[in-house]
Formats: sequence, structure tokens, C-alpha cells
Amino acid sequence: MYPDPNQNPQQVPPQTPPPQPQYSIDYLNQIAPQPQKKSLSSRSFLMLAGGGALAAIIVGILMLASGGSGPTKSMQTFAARVQALEKITASAQKNINSNDLRGTNSNLTLFLANTDHNMTTPLANNSVDVKKLDKDIIAAEKGDALTAKLEDARLNAVFDRVYAREMSYQLTALETLMNSIYKGSKSKSMKDFLKTTDDSLVPIKKQFDSFDASSS
Repeated sequence: MYPDPNQNPQQVPPQTPPPQPQYSIDYLNQIAPQPQKKSLSSRSFLMLAGGGALAAIIVGILMLASGGSGPTKSMQTFAARVQALEKITASAQKNINSNDLRGTNSNLTLFLANTDHNMTTPLANNSVDVKKLDKDIIAAEKGDALTAKLEDARLNAVFDRVYAREMSYQLTALETLMNSIYKGSKSKSMKDFLKTTDDSLVPIKKQFDSFDASSS
């Protein structure tokens, strides 16, 4: 028999999909592909090693250029200043009218001459040759402006007063420079030299500080 087309075909109930297995987060993390750790290539390692060696060489060169044991530029400035002041004070002696100031200046010239002689060894220990100072430093410390100011004072008959004031200022600046070198240097010979030099400089500077031109 043929099926009656008017009859509804038998309804087939929909099938329920099988339950999916449940996995924990830890398990999923374990089976997930792990990112590969990038290893340092031999080329990168060589580049880093080469860079480190180059930096070490540069540091070594800079240390040698600076003398390694102290503030070389300040030491050269000190040497050039002492030599310049020695010439200026010696030249000024003939222009001083006051006997007291002349005596003080004579002591200063002698002090500078002794300092010029005694500084050779401690400076050499710090790679500074007093006979081969930087030309720019020598030019800066030559004292042309001071010499011109003293000449004007001589022409205006006020040499003693101006000279005492200027020398007091110059010696204060010298003390400040010496103190800076002392703090920045690790050289025992340099520290001992600066201490001795300052002890000799203090009484001379006081005489210039206390000079009274009106009493001369």
C-alpha cells in the first residue's frame, strides 16, 4: 500500500548533542604551545662584548689623559698662576712707596718663587710638567688685565692702595684653587704640598688684607 499523503509523517525527535568534556584552565595552559625563548645569538654576544671592551678602552684613555690621580686642569692652572704672579710681584716692587707694603711684597715674591720650585715634584707625580703647561691655560693666567690695572694705578699715583687690594684678591683666589685641588686629589704628595703652601701663604695674605694706604 502506498502511504496516504494526507497523513503526517512520523515526527522524529531532534537528537541532543553529546556533552563536551570540560577541561581546567591549568590543563589548557599545559597543552597550549609555549613561546620559544629567544637565545642570544653568537653575533649579538660578540657585539655586546666588543662594545664593553671599547667602553673600557675609552675610560682608560680618559684616565690617562686626566693624569688618573687628580684634577689635572686645575693643577696646571695653579702652576701657571703661581708663575704669572711671581713675575708680576717682582716687577711691582720698584713701584711700591710704602716700606711695609714693600716688605710684604718681597715676602710674597719669595713665597711664590719657593712655591714654583717646590711644586715641580708633586705636580709631576700627577702627570703635570710645569715646563709643558697647556698654552691656553698659560694665556688665561698670564695676568694681562691685572698688569694693565696696576699700570693705571701707577700713573694715577694710587699704586700702593690698588696693588694691596689686587694682591689680596689674587691670593684669595689662589687659596680657593688650592682648596679645590686638595679636595679633588688622591695624591698624598700633592695634599702635603698644598697644606704646607697654604700655611705659608696665610700670614702674607693677612698683611695685604690689613694694609692701610693712608698710614704710609
